Amino acid sequence: MPLALLALAIGAFGIGTTEFVIMGLLPEVAGDFGVSIPTAGLLVTGYALGVVIGAPLMTVLGTRIPRKRMLMLLMGLFIAGNLLSALAPAFAIMVIGRVIASLAHGAFFGIGSVVAAELVAPQKKAGAIAMMFTGLTVANVIGVPLGTLIGQHVGWRVTFAVVAGLGVIGLAGIAKLVPELPRPEGVHLRHELAAFKNAHVLLAMAMTVLGFGGVFAAVTYIAPMMTHVAGFADGSVTWLLVLFGLGMVGGNLVGGRFADRALMPMLYISLGALAVVLALFTLTAHNKIAAAVTIALIGALGFATVPPLQKRVLDHAHGAPTLASAVNIGAFNLGNALSAWLGGLVISAGLGYTAPNWVGAALAAAALVLAVLSAALERRETPHGATAAASVAPADRPTAVHH
Repeated sequence: MPLALLALAIGAFGIGTTEFVIMGLLPEVAGDFGVSIPTAGLLVTGYALGVVIGAPLMTVLGTRIPRKRMLMLLMGLFIAGNLLSALAPAFAIMVIGRVIASLAHGAFFGIGSVVAAELVAPQKKAGAIAMMFTGLTVANVIGVPLGTLIGQHVGWRVTFAVVAGLGVIGLAGIAKLVPELPRPEGVHLRHELAAFKNAHVLLAMAMTVLGFGGVFAAVTYIAPMMTHVAGFADGSVTWLLVLFGLGMVGGNLVGGRFADRALMPMLYISLGALAVVLALFTLTAHNKIAAAVTIALIGALGFATVPPLQKRVLDHAHGAPTLASAVNIGAFNLGNALSAWLGGLVISAGLGYTAPNWVGAALAAAALVLAVLSAALERRETPHGATAAASVAPADRPTAVHH
């Protein structure tokens, strides 16, 4: 794998850390600024909405800029946002810092996915995308628990200063290791927007919202579910989230490996199994060991869908994939926000802390239905599927030897 992928993974690690670490530090931040914890929750919501808005906005602004330079500018924005968060004299300023940092998120992963795919042979594209996303998944195993620990013992401002430092390392890595890639000739904003006329691009994005909604319906409320239902101590939640992160790392790498060989079967298996596991979580949440295993499985199955979904968007956004790729990252965050809201509704309705798992199972099942629909649509569009498969087979054969 090219070293440039490592630089992208470091940037992804910093972004993943800043996105999720705030959840563990809300009480400290709320206490410092003298606001309630639900008000401090605006730091999570503001970030998610910033990703949804920033992904297309920053990508459109960057269509005229070479991709390497745009990645460097985005890391600069990320550093500035985290420094502002670390130094914020008032809560409103910290919200602004979070939003500034979030503007870089979607476009970084969107443009980064395109760059990662261009750095390797065609049959290794999904693996390269997974390699970059490994930074995001490893952030949940190392960056978030460590950041939470630093925040609780030394101060949350130090956490955000350290994250800004990670951004500086990522920026230096991109500057040194990512090659200057020529901008695709003749690709203008209208070409990028044309990708959204493709039904497969839209279906893949809908699968992203629903599939990831399934994961985060359960994970958003994991702390009260594990302490009130499974009987874990408050301090154990961090380690359960590390388990979730380890599942994410494994699932992402497996998803990347198999998406290059059998993309749609990979989606069927991961989304179908995710729906089943989320439904079972309503039962396994009552047993400590079963709950811990289920949490790791949800992380693995959820993230096994990331490389295939991102690659499907790239494949169908013919020749102008950058905006579609970035908007798909926004779709992940839209799924997070939507499912957190739906999960909150069923808990508020008095259905108990395990009720969001049913919401998650329904969302994952809906994503599976869309995957089947998308594949059926594709088969109808290519009646000469057999001939196409025959012509592709020789090129695919060597991959089995390489792996």
